[in-house]
Amino acid sequence: MASNVLEEIKQKIIKKLPDEVQLANIEFEGPEVVIYTKNPDIVADNGDLIRNLAKELRKRIIIRSDKSVLLPYDETIKKVEEIVPEDAEISNITFDEVTNEVVIEATKPGLVIGKYGVTSREIVRKTGWAPKILRTPPIRSDVIDRIRNTLMHNSKERKKILQTLGARIHQGGKYPNEWTRLTAMGGFKEVGRSCMLLQTPNSRVLLDCGVNVAGQDDKTKFPMLGVPEFSIQDLDAVVVSHAHLDHCGFIPYLYHYGYEGPVYCTTATRDLMTLLQMDYIDIAHRENNPLPFNVKHVQKMIKHTITLDYGVVTDISPDIKLTLHNAGHILGSAMCHFHIGDGAHNMLYTGDFKYERSRLLEPATTRFPRVESCVMESTYGGHEDVTPSRNNAEKELMKTIYKTLKRGGKVLVPVFAVGRAQELMIVLEEYMRHGMIDEVPIHLDGMIWEATAVHTARPEYLSKDLRDQIFHMGRNPFISESFNKVQNNAERKQIVEGEPSIILSTSGMMTGGNSVEYFKWLCEDKNNTIVFVGYQSEGSLGRKIQKGHKEIPLEDETGKTRVFNVKMDVKTIEGFSGHSNRRQLMEFAKRLHPRPDKIITCHGDPYKTVDLASSIHRSYKVETKTPLILEATRLQ
Repeated sequence: MASNVLEEIKQKIIKKLPDEVQLANIEFEGPEVVIYTKNPDIVADNGDLIRNLAKELRKRIIIRSDKSVLLPYDETIKKVEEIVPEDAEISNITFDEVTNEVVIEATKPGLVIGKYGVTSREIVRKTGWAPKILRTPPIRSDVIDRIRNTLMHNSKERKKILQTLGARIHQGGKYPNEWTRLTAMGGFKEVGRSCMLLQTPNSRVLLDCGVNVAGQDDKTKFPMLGVPEFSIQDLDAVVVSHAHLDHCGFIPYLYHYGYEGPVYCTTATRDLMTLLQMDYIDIAHRENNPLPFNVKHVQKMIKHTITLDYGVVTDISPDIKLTLHNAGHILGSAMCHFHIGDGAHNMLYTGDFKYERSRLLEPATTRFPRVESCVMESTYGGHEDVTPSRNNAEKELMKTIYKTLKRGGKVLVPVFAVGRAQELMIVLEEYMRHGMIDEVPIHLDGMIWEATAVHTARPEYLSKDLRDQIFHMGRNPFISESFNKVQNNAERKQIVEGEPSIILSTSGMMTGGNSVEYFKWLCEDKNNTIVFVGYQSEGSLGRKIQKGHKEIPLEDETGKTRVFNVKMDVKTIEGFSGHSNRRQLMEFAKRLHPRPDKIITCHGDPYKTVDLASSIHRSYKVETKTPLILEATRLQ
């Protein structure tokens, strides 16, 4: 079936191509139709040609130089260095043999592109390689380097993966699209282990596959993959909304379990997802609590991951097209829009989202071509979830820091490495720069530094204000001298025994990581303060401290359990969350365009899920549902 479809597409493309094009091959690579030509000039000037072909065929079209006309690596590097002005400050040149791209990192990428793209087109003409131009990040990211190395060393295998996937996607649906259903496998009437299965007569797509880091056993930690509807062999795709572990932490297990298909997400999500999964494995190993997957399964996931930009429509199965939109939650977070059965049904999965502009990100998208059903988060969906404005939250944090430093104490902020940490870094840097709080060291522990490196490497996902500050004003708050990257345990001890300071440390819910160690060292001194700025899951150590428990049994440095007496101040400051509060959730449902026929609430405590659903139904006369785990809901 796929070969027939490809032959039809080939014939249509051949008719449309100019006579001078020397066609080498046409093939499916994942969701894309790739045209290989022996004319690098055609690749350089392919804009209108691609647009017209894509519009007619309703497929993603890529034109590449055939391998026979590509210059060798060393000659290409020489040519690039001749063509690109020295002022561009090229820092690295690598090659992607799957996409036939030369990846050029430069401090001033605009000079590599050239006016109206003239320089980048010249690179194609002279070398055959299509340039992929990246800004040199001010902080080098180890995880991005690792991902690039994995893809480069497995380029032939990845090419086969994409070709096999392309044949499956483009084979066409076998059955009429008469129904669509959604099965809840995790994250419904609870927070953690988000996972759901979208089914049509022709497709099976998994939406997120996370873990509950505060879960007490396998039954509460991991998604319910044992539902009758779920079969790993029949799974067409996995779509990841964002990189937090409660949405992506169990994906490596799918590859351990035998999955051979793709994962779709944004580039930033792939980078951060890899970072958080590797750290999750590392912590589990250190705590002698092994997971049912390991590093090789993360590497397998990387080889199977296909990254998408916001707004790009992509075939992910015979009858489903996916488009990702900004969710405003963390870097690269996406609302996932599914166009099913040539428009028979359109479903939106919001993932976690923030319907408010933050210092870090733009607010979540509310406008879509069509939406018949919407699955939306309800973390703060209760009517009492009225949080202070961001401005008031910042003032409250600064007041708390000022008082603590004044009495000679230290401020510990357990924080999620991705999102909240960077938001706080921006706030602290600004207030310190303007002299509104004392200049003291801000210690960054755990994965915060590496996660921040990813933020500096993917600036296209940041808010417009922050991009302007970095690129046009020449001020990057992430590389302020106030920040200190904590390297080892000896340095941690110096910090807790030293002068007043601010400590940002993972994990955010104190379910492990160095925030727990800092807490043990600091909690029995009344001069110190612990500040919670993010969600604390039921059962987590953070929730216990937040609730006012004064005696906390934990292992000491000798490995023996002892009771730690909480004498430090305990402060919760709402308003920094990456989730929408109750008012923003209601406003999102109101502004969602077009208004869906059905809204399903998920990702919230049982009461909040129901409270939000009933309020949306009363206010906007939309049908709402609040499924339990294991329930299946017919959408169409």
